[in-house]
Amino acid sequence: MSEYVNLLFSNENGIGTITINRPKVLNALNLDTLKELDSLLDKIAKDSSVKVVIITGSGEKAFVAGADIASMQPYTALEGRSFAKAGQAVFNKLENLPQPVIAAINGFALGGGCELVMACDIRIAAENAKFGQPEVSLGITPGFGGTQRLPRLIGKGRAKELLFTGDTIDAQEAYRLGLANKVISREELMETAKALAEKIMSRSPKAVELCKAAVNEGMDTDLETAVAYEAEVFGLCFATADQKEGMTAFIEKRKAAFSGK
Repeated sequence: MSEYVNLLFSNENGIGTITINRPKVLNALNLDTLKELDSLLDKIAKDSSVKVVIITGSGEKAFVAGADIASMQPYTALEGRSFAKAGQAVFNKLENLPQPVIAAINGFALGGGCELVMACDIRIAAENAKFGQPEVSLGITPGFGGTQRLPRLIGKGRAKELLFTGDTIDAQEAYRLGLANKVISREELMETAKALAEKIMSRSPKAVELCKAAVNEGMDTDLETAVAYEAEVFGLCFATADQKEGMTAFIEKRKAAFSGK
């Protein structure tokens, strides 16, 4: 029996797939789901057998349609702040997971769902995907990082338009704005995500992990500090077995067999 009520998790040949599994409410995020995701991410971070993570939603209509409005409606100001802090902590943990995270967006990614998508490293959207931060139509602001990650991804002006209007955009517009990496048919979504995961896994796991750390660290600082951090990361690579194997394989004109060490 699964230890999770609102999530499904599988690890197949190094690809860990997380499925938000509340299809009756379009996979809306409530506090229990956030707690389960928090616990699962801790386990994945320590599991060296998981090389790449894919996150998606259960059913055909939604990735995650948002936070659970019915559970939020009676919140006091302090309870609302606490809920936002809980969501932010989990999404920050997801963003900084050692493994690369691919979002396979199979429908609505609204509110908290869009914020979840933005905490992932790479976003693949099915043609039926819809994105948006509609919180202003409910009398609230985004609370799980939407006001901060959206402008970092698509620019301040475009982000403000989406945040102020609460408009929903389709997958092609999300791709045009830079919110989605690619758009494919719903039938090919998971196959495409897994193929990308396998491609990433064929590279040095340690180098990929350090690339992710360098991007995440550098984006929130000035260029001089960021490139200094990059130099440190670059130097660290030369203490790894993967660097020795990768460069030796290149010189010997053979495929590298990376160990992740």
